[in-house]
Amino acid sequence: MGHGRYQDPFAEAGTTLYRVGAGETLRLLLTALPGESFDRTVDIDLVGEGARVELSGLYICPGAERVRFMVRLHHRVTGCVSYQVFKGIVAGEAQVAFDGRIIVAPDAQKTEAYQENHTLLLSETAVVDSKPQLEIYADDVKCSHGATVGRLNEEEQFYMRSRGIPEAEARVLQMLSFLSPVLSRIADPSERESLQQQVEQAIRSL
Repeated sequence: MGHGRYQDPFAEAGTTLYRVGAGETLRLLLTALPGESFDRTVDIDLVGEGARVELSGLYICPGAERVRFMVRLHHRVTGCVSYQVFKGIVAGEAQVAFDGRIIVAPDAQKTEAYQENHTLLLSETAVVDSKPQLEIYADDVKCSHGATVGRLNEEEQFYMRSRGIPEAEARVLQMLSFLSPVLSRIADPSERESLQQQVEQAIRSL
């Protein structure tokens, strides 16, 4: 169980299961970088009071990748918190799916659960399918979910170009800024720097 460090559970195929006990914190970072295709399921059970989950996802799929994230997060007891944010960039003929469900049991009062999935779509032939879901059986909870699929902001590009930044570099800066909320959640400086370098290299090759 992770305490302050990020783990990537995608080393093996199939479903990865986590149980988070009382007072424990699980932090996971899930990544899909160029050339990677997979269909993975992550099941997380919050089974102890005061358990906390911070789940982040980052994907850059510029070619013909086929990527599917399925997340099932179960709040089973009172007073637990979960936060999920998945952000990515999809181009070429790539297909990316996010299927995330938060389930709050009747006994899981005082639950706080948040889920977001946001994607930049850079081509007409790429496909993004986002399905964030809430299944709530308790009354005293704070829960929200949302998803967006959009393009690069042309007004932002115009502003940067008017300040002398070339168009290609402006697009790179926009994409790095878009993904920064996920990267900034990595507490370990060396891990964060390593992934930032991979991400920037991938973006510059788009």
